[in-house]
Amino acid sequence: MAPHRIDLSDPPEPYLSFWRERHLCTLTTLRPDGTPHVVPVGVTYDPEAGVARVLARKTSRKVAHILAATGVDGPGARVAVCQFAGRRWATLEGHAAIRTEPAAIAEAEERYEERYERRPSPNPDRVLIEITLTRALGKA
Repeated sequence: MAPHRIDLSDPPEPYLSFWRERHLCTLTTLRPDGTPHVVPVGVTYDPEAGVARVLARKTSRKVAHILAATGVDGPGARVAVCQFAGRRWATLEGHAAIRTEPAAIAEAEERYEERYERRPSPNPDRVLIEITLTRALGKA
């Protein structure tokens, strides 16, 4: 099966299933000079809400890049998250915003625990990178 664009309003079950499996992912943000910054992260995908979530430390470079770009490109910084296993891969693209509300972070921690089978360690500097999805690609 050739790589293809995924319908965000109706993603196929193999694609959703792949996003429920435990995989390390990457997050790509753009530095102020436009070069990509790629780091390993845990990602949860919520197809019903059309968002992906990444927990982060508020002082991280990825958060700084998103904050620097917020407002520059419309509703948030342009980012992508990706995972792969063998010949299967999945990418989610969208606009990222930094969320600091305790309820949003708690929900993201619960989703992380469900996918990665472990609760994130307590961290008072934790924020949520919430990505409003605009495109999905993959071969699952």
